[in-house]
Amino acid sequence: MKKIIVIIALVFIGFSAQAQEKKNKNAKYTVAVNGNCEMCKKRIEKAAYGTSGVKSAIWNVDTHVLDLVVNEQKTSLLNVEKAVAKEGHDTKGVKATQEQYNSLHGCCMYERK
Repeated sequence: MKKIIVIIALVFIGFSAQAQEKKNKNAKYTVAVNGNCEMCKKRIEKAAYGTSGVKSAIWNVDTHVLDLVVNEQKTSLLNVEKAVAKEGHDTKGVKATQEQYNSLHGCCMYERK
């Protein structure tokens, strides 16, 4: 009887260990972020780096794409998008409020969709 209980416990532990999703420490993402200029670039990158777990954040002024390397054990892409939107820049997943958008410098105001 003891052997059966031990076997059942080992099988249960084995299945539960496999069910855990491994988080990538160097997950790479690209996110479209609205903006216009070098001031936008600094603001967007600063917001991204302000999120714990972001290892790299580079926003391209011409393509409006933010390239990220993120430790998924510490944060998610959604958290980074929220931080960027909080600074007034819309992403595909999260839009800034009108108040946050209105706080941008005049040259940073982009055409909202």
